[in-house]
Amino acid sequence: MIKRRDIIVMGIQAWDIEIGSNCKNIAIEFSKHNRVLYVNPPLDRISSIRHRKSKSIQKRLRIKKGLEEGLVPISENLWNLYPITMTESINFISQPLLFGFLNRRNGKRFCGDISKAIAKLNFKNYIVFNDSSMFLGQHIREFLTPDFYIYYMRDFLTKNPYWRKNGVRLEPKLIQAADCVVNNSTLYTEYGREFTPNSFMVGQGCDTRLFNDQLREIIIPEDLAVIKGPIIGYVGFLSSRRLSIPILEHIAISRKDWSIVLVGPEDDTFANSGLHQMENVFFLGSRDASQLPNYIKGFDVAINPQLINDATIGNYPRKIDEYLALGKPTVASATKAMEYFKDFTYLGETPEDYVALIERALKEDTPHLQKQRKAYGLSHSWENNVKEIYNCILKVQRASA
Repeated sequence: MIKRRDIIVMGIQAWDIEIGSNCKNIAIEFSKHNRVLYVNPPLDRISSIRHRKSKSIQKRLRIKKGLEEGLVPISENLWNLYPITMTESINFISQPLLFGFLNRRNGKRFCGDISKAIAKLNFKNYIVFNDSSMFLGQHIREFLTPDFYIYYMRDFLTKNPYWRKNGVRLEPKLIQAADCVVNNSTLYTEYGREFTPNSFMVGQGCDTRLFNDQLREIIIPEDLAVIKGPIIGYVGFLSSRRLSIPILEHIAISRKDWSIVLVGPEDDTFANSGLHQMENVFFLGSRDASQLPNYIKGFDVAINPQLINDATIGNYPRKIDEYLALGKPTVASATKAMEYFKDFTYLGETPEDYVALIERALKEDTPHLQKQRKAYGLSHSWENNVKEIYNCILKVQRASA
């Protein structure tokens, strides 16, 4: 445990982001025993033009003009900083020297805003936790001089076209500059170890209280209760970039006595897919995160039919913890990240694998297996995740003492 320290959390997601955020959950957990400054990414010039009518951009422009306070208290030990600086949009530049010069200038201005907040809050000997900000994070040591610098990898961003152009070259430098790298995937851990011995797997957390049916009553919703079982269910964004429509179609066609229930918003490809014409496939639409346990509770088998590609191979699927925390038999695609769950899930690759594994999961389910799954899923709390991060910090500090 690390207590009574000052911690700066920065990354690529703002506090007012509308989706779930690992970084926010980690910051909240840090703040239970430490003072924490959560720094939003700065407003960049292109976003200020393209999205100038959005509420979030309007807020940042008001802060930039001094019409609103940029340092906002969230709780007793947690503050959120909206940087005043507007950074230049430079990622279109492929020439390394020019990009490096302009990126350092962006970083200096950004760190200048952070330094003002540090002085105002009287932060001392602080730890910096950088959630995948590989460009602005390049010069943190130079301009902020943290007592300890952590780089957090929770996605393979350099596989994304936006980050690939300059990230393939720059992320290794950031990894080498950090005191340690913490990861939520064995794949990212192995990647980090190509550049530093201090790359550690720390897993991930989820809101275990929300998915613990021993702590709260979880009632199956009416729109799910009327669907005939067995129910094979999925919760989450239905993204054709990450999920396999052919696997879902094959399951529905092969076993018409099963009901395939999909809970979550869908992209255009899903909305126009043949799944909508299948009588045993049910799209229940988007639901508030607080309602997801109620739906998972009604599944006979939970699934995560991911495509296996650069976007998913190392991605930690938080929904697996949520499925397991409710004791559900779970069938998922055999990505590298799913090795972490191999003793508690059924892993396959092909549409045929999914049908066979779901049949097996239905047959093998017992109260004893449900209990084991619950214990494993509930062990992945944000509290335990942050304890693993603390352990990595202490391990590196002891080794360098």
